[in-house]
Formats: sequence, C-alpha cells, structure tokens
Amino acid sequence: MDSLEAELIHNEKEINLVDLKSANQIRNKTLRRAQVLKDKRLKSKLKKEERKKKNDSGTQKNVPKTIDSMREKDHTMLVYMDEEDQLELNLELDRDELSSYFQKTYEPKVLITFSDNPHQKCRIFGRELTRIIPNSVSLYRSRSGVKKMVQSAIGKGFTDIIVINEDRCQPNGLLVIHLPEGPTAHFRLSNVKLTPELKRNYKEISEHRPEVILNNFNTHLGNTVSRMLAALFHYEPEFKGRRAVTFHNQRDYIFFRHHRYEFTSNGKAKLRELGPRFTLKLRSLQHGTFDSKTGDYEWIITDKRHDLETSRRRFYL
Repeated sequence: MDSLEAELIHNEKEINLVDLKSANQIRNKTLRRAQVLKDKRLKSKLKKEERKKKNDSGTQKNVPKTIDSMREKDHTMLVYMDEEDQLELNLELDRDELSSYFQKTYEPKVLITFSDNPHQKCRIFGRELTRIIPNSVSLYRSRSGVKKMVQSAIGKGFTDIIVINEDRCQPNGLLVIHLPEGPTAHFRLSNVKLTPELKRNYKEISEHRPEVILNNFNTHLGNTVSRMLAALFHYEPEFKGRRAVTFHNQRDYIFFRHHRYEFTSNGKAKLRELGPRFTLKLRSLQHGTFDSKTGDYEWIITDKRHDLETSRRRFYL
C-alpha cells in the first residue's frame, strides 16, 4: 500500500500540469476523474476572481439582451423629453379630463356593467371587481345602449363606467369610460382567473381601500392609460388593510394582480395573491365618451395584425 500511495502522489503532481482537454489522455479512470474535478474547480475559481476584479474596477456588468432592453426609442417616451416638452406635458396634464381627479376635487364612483345576458363567469368577474374597486356597484344594462348608459350614469353621479364584454361565455373585452367628458379606452381582456380558480379564500378580501401600483408606463400614451386606470380607485388608500393592486405593463400587455402584504420580523414583505388576475391589451383610446361611428380616436389598432406591429421591438405604452 505504501508504494501504491507514493505512486498516486507522484502521478497527481504530474497531472497538475495537465488541463481539462488533456485529461482524456489519462488511462487510469480514478485519476482521470479526479483531474477533471480539479480542473473544474480551478476554472470556477479563476472565473470568480475575474468577476471580483471587474466589480472592484467599476466596469459595467454584462446585461442580457432582451426585447425589452432593445426597445426602439420613441420621441413620446417620457425619459427622452427635453425640458420644453416636459413643461408642455405638465401643462397638458393639468388641463385634461383627468386633472380634477388628481386635484382631489371629487370621489370616484364607478358603475360596472356587462353585455346583454351575461354568463356566470362574467357576472362573478364583475362582482369581484366591485370588491376591488372602492365605491363601485355592479348592475345589468337591461339591453340599453352604451350612449344611453353614459347619460344615465352622468345624471346619477358616476365618474366612470366599466363594461365587461364576453365571447363564448368568457370575458374578452373591457370598455373604460371616464365621465362626463371622456376619454374612453377599449381593452382586449384575456387570461382571466377568478379567485376560486386560484384556490384563494374569497373572504380574505377586506373592504379597505387598496394601494395602486402602476409600473412601466413610459410613453405619453402609456401615461394617459395609467392615469385612467388610477382614476378608478380612491386617491387615499387605507394602509391598514395592506392591500395592493398592480397594473404592470410589459411589451404593451398590462398584467393585473391583487395582493395583500405583511412584513416579517426581518423587515421583508410577504405577498399573498388574493385574485382575480387578468391581462389587458389596449385596442383604442378615444377622445370624449363612447362613439363608435363619429368618435375622434387618439390611438387605435385595427383588426389587421401587422398594421402597427412593424417591429417586435417597438412598443406604444
């Protein structure tokens, strides 16, 4: 055994000079495996040292290339506006139809309604929205047109109308009308998951006013859409309820999530999804209230798939 151990030690000293590629030349299986593991450890150690040197030198880290990071620049993006454009935008926001909400001159009151003869999932979805949006009511439209509903809602003091459209018993569209002078946004609705489908307890949703989080709305159009969504909720959240609703824009898809948070002993926040969840895709933004024939559209996408999708890296929100 002593001679064998001495031979192994002697072989290991010789193998230290052999790299990973030449390890296959070692005929002894045990020594070959040991050399491969040693070379891997050496390479990982060298990589760690290189990363540490880069961090210490302050060089820029490697950022992975994604469609979001390679997004085409748009002159309407807020980050690329100069001082004059930013001043003009602020003046416009102070005078638009939604300015009175942000000046806290009224309390939002939202009417949630459906298409004619709504199916069960749409009715449940509307009821869940009433529990999320403060000071909102869910009513059937009774075969009345949208224009007639707008006039009736204005007379009853509503500030917004949400119309849930459906197709094949599934909710597939959301029409948001800000009263009394607009604007009107039409969204495609998809991936609707109700609270029971998420296996969440419906009784966990309290009546406290939630906090509203708006993420990644970077353009002038995205800013208008985010202001419309924010105007549905009360401007003074009740932090005691620890509820938060999130509208997260990614590649022009708006993802909605509803959470309750709590802080742990180490200061970190734990999230529990309450539901429902759904995804919105903007189809059109119209000045004024709903008018499908003579309405003035600020932005619209037609049924043709490639009308606006000229590039995969171009986004509008």
